[in-house]
Amino acid sequence: MKGIVFVELIKMAEDVFGEDAVDNVLDKADLETGGAYTAVGNYPCSELVKIVVAFSEHSGLSPEALQVKFGHWMLAVFVKSYPEFFKDKTTAFALLESVDREIHVEVKKLYPDAELPRFDTERVGEDRMMMIYSSPRPLEAFCLGLIEACLVHFGEDADIHRAPHPSQANATTFDIALRA
Repeated sequence: MKGIVFVELIKMAEDVFGEDAVDNVLDKADLETGGAYTAVGNYPCSELVKIVVAFSEHSGLSPEALQVKFGHWMLAVFVKSYPEFFKDKTTAFALLESVDREIHVEVKKLYPDAELPRFDTERVGEDRMMMIYSSPRPLEAFCLGLIEACLVHFGEDADIHRAPHPSQANATTFDIALRA
């Protein structure tokens, strides 16, 4: 997993809990890297999960709630750092549809070794989209946070239901229905 994810998780934690608390939590988390990450490095997802669990224990928030919060944080990072991916999009659905077709294509150009999740989208109507998130990493809640933040970014509101994909391992189906 690319280091930018780890770097931003630490930044979010510092923003929420403070630097001293982050140092203490990382020291106790028994991390192979000792909690030192670079944005361009590659690290095991298991280490990210350890960090989330450690902050969950520190804060009392569930690991899922922290992942959702982190999804919101990361979308803000993407908007600021990669405005070109957002400039011609006018809806959350348009952005979500562009993840695999445009955004991940560009990411692969920069980081050929990146192991990216898949986002298969299908419009079920003008106000409804089905999105299948496929990844061996247990980050469905992070994905939910990204979707929620994307909707907020475009000033849209939706009901989002998720469930394990019925016939695809390591996949979650998100049913996103815009509210009027």
